[in-house]
Amino acid sequence: MTGGKSVIDRLDPDMCVVTAVAGGERDGCLVGFASQCSISPARFVVWLSKENRTFRLAEHADRLAVHLLTRRQHALAELFGGSTGDAGVDKFAHVRCSERDGAAVVLDDAPAWFVGEIVARVDGGDHVGFLLDPVERGGTGAQDAPILRLSDTLDITPGHPAH
Repeated sequence: MTGGKSVIDRLDPDMCVVTAVAGGERDGCLVGFASQCSISPARFVVWLSKENRTFRLAEHADRLAVHLLTRRQHALAELFGGSTGDAGVDKFAHVRCSERDGAAVVLDDAPAWFVGEIVARVDGGDHVGFLLDPVERGGTGAQDAPILRLSDTLDITPGHPAH
């Protein structure tokens, strides 16, 4: 590409935390690749890095939970984006959370979240897309606060290499 920033460099997507539960284990990670992808049926896709422990759990999970964060929740983003369960870190020991039907774990302080049933997995290269059919939603209702974006998280050193 020549001249100026590329389209990709100009994007500033919402960041979210995705949590997974499988085989009696749970983990979560900070995700910048996520989007609604269908209106009818309502569907959402989250892309998880193959390097990430959350991805390895999601491979065996039936559901994932997706959480929007506000800019005021930078510490929560840093916990889920800057540390890894591969190093023995129990991220959930540091947050208020609750289980939903034993198949998903929800961060209680997220302003908005949903649990989605995994209906498909798509290999996108170094990330896999998990197509989700939302089955439950909730949140704290703090909808007025600005949503955490990629530009708000650039100071977080990833727990795994960013590919």
